[in-house]
Amino acid sequence: MTINSHLHKEIHQQPEVLQTLLNNERDVVQQLATAIKERDITHVIIAARGTSDNAARYAKYLLGAVNGMVVTLATPSLFSIYNQPPRFGNALVMGISQSGKSPDIVAVLAEARKQGALTAAISNFADSDLAKQADYVIKLNAGEEKSVAATKTYTTSLTAIAALSASLSDTDEMWENLGQIPSIVETTLGMSSEIIRSTERYRYMEHCVVIGRGYNYATAFELALKLKELTYTIVEPYSSADFQHGPLALIEQGFPVIIVAPTGVVLPEMQSFMRTLTEHGAELITISDDKETLDLSRVPLTLPTNVPEWLSPLVSIIPGQLFAMHLAHTRDYSLDTPRGIRKVTETR
Repeated sequence: MTINSHLHKEIHQQPEVLQTLLNNERDVVQQLATAIKERDITHVIIAARGTSDNAARYAKYLLGAVNGMVVTLATPSLFSIYNQPPRFGNALVMGISQSGKSPDIVAVLAEARKQGALTAAISNFADSDLAKQADYVIKLNAGEEKSVAATKTYTTSLTAIAALSASLSDTDEMWENLGQIPSIVETTLGMSSEIIRSTERYRYMEHCVVIGRGYNYATAFELALKLKELTYTIVEPYSSADFQHGPLALIEQGFPVIIVAPTGVVLPEMQSFMRTLTEHGAELITISDDKETLDLSRVPLTLPTNVPEWLSPLVSIIPGQLFAMHLAHTRDYSLDTPRGIRKVTETR
């Protein structure tokens, strides 16, 4: 089913733009990795908002687990409103922003540069205000994103972070695995018909939660955001661990829970959690490549197999994007211009 919208086009452009980023940005990513090693940097501070903030959550897990780095999220209002910037020390300060225009994110990098910290930007515009404050700029190469809801700029941001991790690790295997992602995303986009059938069931859904853990904690946040802005559903993201500390009381018979659970070290814990949810009456919509996990679900959404866990967020968000788009289409909502929001949001 082809939907005449920018959102549909941009979701389906992702294999191409991911490949373009990998082709065009490897040199600058490796230069940044060299600078990090030369300065013996072990701490990364990331400034971002919205979808870009969700990409930063991926960086926390990936650069931490694979590269041994401490990754924290900046507090932009300390720079732009309180005028009380913390000391960065020997850190990499990175800004992630599709537009590169938000003053609060730019202010973080400007202060970092003033303090002499190494700075980097991940942006779709190499001449943006954010990019001008960066020592190294990784361009997303996504082309113009006309839909308000970010899709291809999210997955290219994840790919840029994955490329940095591969460069810091300096292993051919990581680059080889990353190089396969565009074709795997292409395969995943073929799930549309399966997802279209499922969205009619949730046409009148008013609330749900999205659960992910580990690398896919970022996916839970991004999928929840897409559902909020495209379908106007009240959606909250959680890790499976946090959800058991109180929010579990929300679950009643038929309560929709979206589970992101591809193969990986957290999968056994996620399966146990899913059984607990089922005992409480939850209705599970599950994104996974594991048959046992999918069999626990009311609505299984099957991912391609053999995706390394560290790269799974680049693939597992695709069914989420499609689900949010088709649910919005089923509700006859605008796909490109959701109510009350704009493409470029400039905050202080």
